[in-house]
Amino acid sequence: MFFLIFAGIFLLVAVVLLGYVATRVNKFYIVKKWVGESKGKRRFCMLLPILVVFIFGYLDFVNTVIVVLHLGIFCLFFELVQKVVQKVTGKESGYYVAGIVAIMSLAVYLTIGWYNAHHVWETHYQMVTSKDIGDKPCRIVGIADSHVGTTFDGEGFAKHMQEIEKTNPDVLVVAGDFVDDSTTKADMIRSCEALGEIKTTYGVYLCWGNHDEGYFDGREFDFDELKAELQKNRVEILEDEAKLIDNRFYIIGREDYSYRERKSMEELTKGLDTSKYMFVLDHQPHDFLAEAKAGVDMVLCGHTHGGQMFPIGITGELSGANEKTYGLETRKDTNFIVTSGISDWAIKFKTATFSEYVVIDITKE
Repeated sequence: MFFLIFAGIFLLVAVVLLGYVATRVNKFYIVKKWVGESKGKRRFCMLLPILVVFIFGYLDFVNTVIVVLHLGIFCLFFELVQKVVQKVTGKESGYYVAGIVAIMSLAVYLTIGWYNAHHVWETHYQMVTSKDIGDKPCRIVGIADSHVGTTFDGEGFAKHMQEIEKTNPDVLVVAGDFVDDSTTKADMIRSCEALGEIKTTYGVYLCWGNHDEGYFDGREFDFDELKAELQKNRVEILEDEAKLIDNRFYIIGREDYSYRERKSMEELTKGLDTSKYMFVLDHQPHDFLAEAKAGVDMVLCGHTHGGQMFPIGITGELSGANEKTYGLETRKDTNFIVTSGISDWAIKFKTATFSEYVVIDITKE
């Protein structure tokens, strides 16, 4: 419900700002010189940006709306700045300085956002436990929200796995939203193969996210085909179940929060050896209280994309849609990590965060 309300407000604001931007075209000096006193040319110049937005919106609706929103906001901000400067100096410019600065600033801002989304960083966490995890530290590398097809295809995903392999993981875990509605069958298959190719000590473990099953008809593969391809490549799919790894630690994979019949944390940990380290995969950061109460040692979540673009992260936490947007938090004896993920859903920019995979080293104190 929150998503639908937010999306509706998002679109309404975008439409209003598009109208506002269209009225500003005639303020540019070159346009004013060309238009002169012609009402027809003035109307044409106002309709042109709307036409351009409709064309690009047909090709990529979400990112076109993102650009329109930011252009409108930047124009409003710099117009306000220009008016303040004019009032202070008592001088008016014949040029639409606010518009020029807005476009230049937007270009820089979204270029940085594009790079943050498409370049994947390594984020390192060092954890200490009193539990016996064996004679040597354990390295768990985690990814989430690959949404294959948004910022990289199947081959791009495979290249990221090759980089991750260089970290020498004991385990690779996938915290949901591996694929999306827009993922092609070829890219899904190649990405599953990449998970099967990566060299680890104990293998690859995955829990589902809210996008993996798909929201719409028309995807080139169904959920059963995705499962079969993952299993074919020796990926362990954890659907409300715990797996004891080499008698050293547990990996517990939860069904997604959107799956209302999923087991409680109490049910999932019942009968487990609590003297062993318990690592939980839970796509959405939504059940921190129960997970801390259950006494698990660590929970890895994704879903939020680290806030993606300002102020999405703030609204997510204020509305209660997410308990945390990004980073590490400790409650009782449980550590929670929310990763920004290695890609995005639909949006090709990250201006509030960056893409990442996490390297978690667990050592005995």
